[in-house]
Amino acid sequence: MRKTMITATTAGLALALAACGGGSTGTTGTTTAPAASGGASSAPAAAKTLEGVTIEVAAKWTGPEQENFQKVLDAFQAKTGAKVTYSSTGEDTGAYLGPRIQGGSPPDVAILPQPGLVQQYADAKSLKPLAPEVIKQIDENYTPYWKELGSADGQVYGVLVKAAHKSLVWYRDQAFADAGVQPPATWDDLVKAAQTVADSGTPPLSLCGASGWTLTDLFENVYLSTAGPENYTKLSKHEIPWTDPSVTTALEKIAQLTGKKEYLLGGTSGALQTDFPTCVTQVYGQDKAAMVIEADFVGTTAEESGAKLGEEAKYFPFPKAGETAPVVLGGDIAVALKDSKGAMALLEYLASAEGGEVWAKLPGYLSPNRNVSPDNYPSELTKQLAQTIISAGESVRYDMSDLAPSAFGGTDGKGEWKLLQDFVRDPSKIKEIQKSLEAEAAKAWKK
Repeated sequence: MRKTMITATTAGLALALAACGGGSTGTTGTTTAPAASGGASSAPAAAKTLEGVTIEVAAKWTGPEQENFQKVLDAFQAKTGAKVTYSSTGEDTGAYLGPRIQGGSPPDVAILPQPGLVQQYADAKSLKPLAPEVIKQIDENYTPYWKELGSADGQVYGVLVKAAHKSLVWYRDQAFADAGVQPPATWDDLVKAAQTVADSGTPPLSLCGASGWTLTDLFENVYLSTAGPENYTKLSKHEIPWTDPSVTTALEKIAQLTGKKEYLLGGTSGALQTDFPTCVTQVYGQDKAAMVIEADFVGTTAEESGAKLGEEAKYFPFPKAGETAPVVLGGDIAVALKDSKGAMALLEYLASAEGGEVWAKLPGYLSPNRNVSPDNYPSELTKQLAQTIISAGESVRYDMSDLAPSAFGGTDGKGEWKLLQDFVRDPSKIKEIQKSLEAEAAKAWKK
């Protein structure tokens, strides 16, 4: 359910950002993408060296996302002479790829929606190690963390090609103006702003508590800020227990906001019965609350609710709750299922600044590639988001729940999703929640 919602909203955001920034979505076919601007890395493949080569790439994207990715593929085809065909996996990537791998006819390249699938397919010997030319692009354009994320057992298999920015708080401008508050930069300021907004007569927060994954996003931002990137990585691998004091600190911070019923639209009960994207329409379509904490794809629902991005629908970076300004990303990782010249050439192009700049000129896209300049993006919103990714440098981290076994971090009504809902229901039981989180994590990592 989580992946379906994110795909739908991201596709819509492409259209919203086009309207906001003057970009436009294209159509599939043979339209050639705009040439990359100056500053791109050297060409990953010499011109027309892949004449006669056919490459199949499979990804989950449909609609505007597919159309924009097709423009990137068109640019690669024009450069190399290769013929690239696209296949949509639908939402269940594993269900699509599994039979094709077992039948001996996988696509040359697949784009996976979760890093955990890299390890899964590597364990099954289904992935091909990246060629030195691809790794060179990764080393030049990505932080070591992203290289590790695309690796399994010390071997590099994948490159993160598309990102979703999850460290945002969206707010309704009129609600802030009525309360006389400014976007806060720290967690303490956020709590103070929430009180001021509440005193003005508007519930400050529309919490998407019925969608447990939104609570994991909230926890991840607070934990990254308070515990730091190193501990974040350890907890994501279950190398430190969920009973660790660093987890206690993060939950205590969250309780300052979610533990006060007057801060939540509908109180605790209402918050836990509100799903995503209903929580967004409550802020923008119904004007019932002032803020919603979620990723860049909130912009789509805000626009659908009648709010204009950058005017009534605004955002600020997730406030610092500790020493680190948190930047948490989701994203898609490209891997090779065939050890072919064409597959490696396409991955090399996707990992390059040149390929990233072609994609960045299109709406609804964020690149984790540090050498793709924010100047390439078609709207102020995406330029700002891209700059925060670059500025965060080595501190950027991937969505923790998506790195966990799905039994713990990705199942509705179970594991982390359910236990964080229990925590919102009764924030006084932090120690008990931590013990339950650790018990569930221990079971999930044993499997």
